[in-house]
Amino acid sequence: MFKKLFKLLMWLAVALLIWVSYTGIAIWSYGNQDHAAFSDSIIVLGAAIEGDKPSPVFEERINHAVNLFQKKKASKIIFTGGLGQGEKFTESEVGAAFAVGLGVPSSAILKDMNSRTTRQNLLEAQSLMTMQNLKSAIIVSDPLHLKRAEMMARDLGISAVTSPTPTSRYRSLKTKLEFLFREIYFYNHYLLFNF
Repeated sequence: MFKKLFKLLMWLAVALLIWVSYTGIAIWSYGNQDHAAFSDSIIVLGAAIEGDKPSPVFEERINHAVNLFQKKKASKIIFTGGLGQGEKFTESEVGAAFAVGLGVPSSAILKDMNSRTTRQNLLEAQSLMTMQNLKSAIIVSDPLHLKRAEMMARDLGISAVTSPTPTSRYRSLKTKLEFLFREIYFYNHYLLFNF
């Protein structure tokens, strides 16, 4: 009996290892592809801020969205991210202000002031898209974040493609692996619980 149980546990461990490896490879390879296409809007997924300034990670996302906007890939940029604990400004307010400083007209910017998670970012962006009659979007984030974001957008019925930041603050192998393991966890958490 013990031998059968041990054998079953070993097979389960091997299956789990294979699944985690497969998920990690899928997340990594998806993030290395830029799917940007002409769309109605660009959705910038929220990230941390530092007072009234974007964190280095968020700044990379904003810069990439502005670059896509300047290339006329879309006519609107949607900044997502609500008020963090202890913050005076929302992520979207900081992102919008930074983009305006880079030459994006404020009339081309929409802000979600409420969301705190990736799924909430997309839900709030979808609501803004509906109000503005925007039918499609380019989702901008760090490369390793986009596989999960694309899956969530698809499940929500958002017509979207993804475009990774060409540079990332997650540069060392250590920081990339930490981000990858975090994404493997959240990707599988979403598969299981749909949030």
